[in-house]
Amino acid sequence: MASEKPGSFQQAALDSDQEELQQFGSTLLSMENLDRTSPELWPEKIPGITQFMNNFQSTPNSTTKLPYSRELNHEDENYLHQLAALSTSCLIGKVKELHDIAYQLGVEESKEVTRGKYLNFFYSEKNNK
Repeated sequence: MASEKPGSFQQAALDSDQEELQQFGSTLLSMENLDRTSPELWPEKIPGITQFMNNFQSTPNSTTKLPYSRELNHEDENYLHQLAALSTSCLIGKVKELHDIAYQLGVEESKEVTRGKYLNFFYSEKNNK
């Protein structure tokens, strides 16, 4: 034992731990296939929304330019400088204000999706045939 290198026991312990972890990981493997092919297993919350989104996303994205991909104008730069000049507490207040606006937008969007569901907006003509 005295002839062993210092730390060799720790290395052996690490190797055995690594081996146990790999064996444990292999016992956790599942061959179950979880996909959306079965409507009974994975029903759509809003009927027709998946097809609607697939049709919506199939439009070419190259024609639309994202709003954050444009160059900053003078007004944008001024706004950035104003934000940079804020104290920490004011900046936190501004972030909270933006969070509240985003939450309200989410609530409104949820209402509109529910409204579309009740008006059968997401129901396609293909399902009628």
